[in-house]
Amino acid sequence: MNSHHDATRHVVLVHGAWHGAWCFSALQAELDRRGIPSYAVDLPGHGASIEALGDLATDVAAVRSLLQVLADRGIADPVLVGHSYGGAVISQAATMGPGVGSLIYLAAFALESGESVMSALGSFPRHEVELGSAIRMRDDGTSVLDPSVASAALYSSCDEITVEAALSRLTPQPMATMTQTLTGSALGSVLSTYVICSQDRAVHPVHQELMARRCSQTVTFDTDHSPFLSMIEQTASVIEQHARQQR
Repeated sequence: MNSHHDATRHVVLVHGAWHGAWCFSALQAELDRRGIPSYAVDLPGHGASIEALGDLATDVAAVRSLLQVLADRGIADPVLVGHSYGGAVISQAATMGPGVGSLIYLAAFALESGESVMSALGSFPRHEVELGSAIRMRDDGTSVLDPSVASAALYSSCDEITVEAALSRLTPQPMATMTQTLTGSALGSVLSTYVICSQDRAVHPVHQELMARRCSQTVTFDTDHSPFLSMIEQTASVIEQHARQQR
């Protein structure tokens, strides 16, 4: 058994805006069934995190801290998976400290150093998405999602029970995370796969295609913005390919 596990990389899952580690629970159960160890991070102030909401820097630091803990346990070159805004986080987190084996972007912001989520979107051809009309700005510098619109924007390929469970756990998102620029990016220096979601109404598929060109390889799913809920087995298979790659 040990040789099998030694050959399998550990997986670190980083959620996107308004979400938490909870969004990966079904995917983690599937990875467990395949013998792939995984960890899902709650970025500060999200999900079960008791920390204050932060910004891009604190989000990157949270992922770095987990990578360091894993390295201290002797777990080397894990696979880093980022969903949506989580792509910005993993792009920078993979540049510092313990090495990362590879990167997977799930309908995510695969950003270069010096880019922010907003600056990247501003540099791409304009394409409206339904997510825009779901965002409600608050006076404290955070945004929340209107659940009646967020459902179609994020989970249009998911069943009703899954959608209800997800919507009830969405949390405020600091807008600073969208405007702060990356001070480094591992894109181009680490093997990466981009998963384009062709029915996405949160990050436009055309924008995904532009960012996918920055990655080593591309996979396309005919699904919504949340493949970890709508295409669990297929998402697990992409991750498994990375986790079992020869070191």
